[in-house]
Amino acid sequence: MTRFTVALLLVAATALILRWRRPAWYWLTFGVTLAVLRVLVRYASVMEACGLTVPPSRWRMALARATNRPAPGPRAPRILRLRPTRTGLVVRLGLRPGQDAFDVAASCDRLRHSFGMYGVTSRELRSGVVELRMTGYDVLKRVHMPAKIDRTPMRVPVALREDGAVHYRDYRTVPHALTLGATKSGKSVYQRNLVAELAAQDVALVGIDCKQGVELFPLARRFSALADNPDTAADLLDALIDRMEAVYQLIRTEQRITADVPDAEIAADIWDLPDHLRPVPIVVLVDEVAELALFTTKDEEKRRDRIITALARLAQLGRAAGIYLEICGQRFGSELGKGITMLRAQLTGRTAHRVNDEPSANMAFGDIAPDAVLAAIQISPDAPGIAVTGDSTGGWARIRTPHTTLRQAVNACNRHADRTPDVPELASYRPTLVLPLAPVAAPEVAAKTAPAAA
Repeated sequence: MTRFTVALLLVAATALILRWRRPAWYWLTFGVTLAVLRVLVRYASVMEACGLTVPPSRWRMALARATNRPAPGPRAPRILRLRPTRTGLVVRLGLRPGQDAFDVAASCDRLRHSFGMYGVTSRELRSGVVELRMTGYDVLKRVHMPAKIDRTPMRVPVALREDGAVHYRDYRTVPHALTLGATKSGKSVYQRNLVAELAAQDVALVGIDCKQGVELFPLARRFSALADNPDTAADLLDALIDRMEAVYQLIRTEQRITADVPDAEIAADIWDLPDHLRPVPIVVLVDEVAELALFTTKDEEKRRDRIITALARLAQLGRAAGIYLEICGQRFGSELGKGITMLRAQLTGRTAHRVNDEPSANMAFGDIAPDAVLAAIQISPDAPGIAVTGDSTGGWARIRTPHTTLRQAVNACNRHADRTPDVPELASYRPTLVLPLAPVAAPEVAAKTAPAAA
C-alpha cells in the first residue's frame, strides 16, 4: 500500500468521523467543496427535471435555423452569485422571462434531494431575482450562534433559523409578540435568552410572573418592576398606562410642527425625540397569560377584565410610547374570555414551540400563516427549544434557541444590573433583593393516616 493510498484512507476516515460527530467541521473542511461541485455539475439537468426551465426564445430558434445549427435547448435560471457560508450555500438566481418565484419555492424539496443538501429555502429579493439558501447539515441539532452578530438598539438575536441565518427580535419593527408552548417545550429558555440579550441594552424590563416569581425573580437585578400575583399585576399595568399617557404628553410638547421644521424631524414617537429627552423604552414580559385571565369569583372577574383591558390598551397604543409586550402562555384562545382575541390581534410576532393539540397552533398562526400550523404540531417532544415563528406577512420559519441555563441568564442580568433604569411610575414595584440569613426549611406536608381497624 503506497503512501498516497494511506493518506487518502486517512482523509476519508477523517471526513466520515467529522460528518458523524462534528457536522459543522465536516461542512467547513470537506462538505462545502463537494456541495459546490454538485450544484455546478448537476445544475442544468436538475433545473430541467424540476420544471424550472423555459423554451428557447423565437429569435434563438430562428438564428439556429438560419445558421443551420442544432436547435438550442431549454434555458435554466442564471446563477448570479454562489456564496459558501458557515452552514451551507447561498445561490442567487436570475429568473428567465415567464418564470415565477413561486415555481422555485414549490421545487425546494426536489432541489434538496437533487443537490444532496439538508434543506433548501427560497425567497424573492426583487422582481426577477430569487435567493436559495441551502444548508449542508442540521443546524438546529446543535445550535451555535455565529461569532459576529449584528446587535443594534431594540434588536436582539434570540435563535438560529433552519436556513442558518440568525433570528432577531426587532421591537421597532414588530413591537408586540406572542409566544406559545406546552410544558417542557423550551418556551422558558426562549424567554430566558431574550432577557439575557435585553439585559445589555438601554431598556427597562418589567415582568409579570404569576407562578410566584419562580421564572423571573432570579433575574430581578435587571428588572425595573416585577409582579408575582394577579392583584399586583393589575396595579402594575395601570401604572404602565399612566406612564404611557405621560410619554404622549411629552411627545406632544416636543412635536416640533412649526413650518420651518423638516417633515422628517416632526416627532410622532419616542424615537423622533432628541436623545436627552427620549424616555427609556420598556419591554413587558408576561410569563403565563392564562393566570391573568382565569377567575372563580366576581371580584376576580372584575380584576381579570381590568387586566385584559390594560393589556389591550398597551398593545394598541404602547408602541409610540416605547412600551413593548412579550406575552407567553400555553394556550391563548377565546376560552380565556372576552377581549382575548382582540388582544391577540395586536400581537404581530408569533412564535409557537411544541403544542399539545392543533387548536393551540391555530391560535398562533391560523389568522396569519396557515401553512405554519402543520409545522408547529409536528415538533417532536425530543427536541425542546425548536419552534415555528411567523408574522403578519404570512412567512414563517423553524428556529431553535441556544440553550441558556438559568445561571447564565442570572449572570448576564447581574453583570448589567447598573443599566437598570429607575422609572418613577414603577418605583413601588421595583423588586427588593433580600438575602436569606439561614436556609429556609421545606414546608411540612401532613400525612394522611389510615383509620384504625375495628
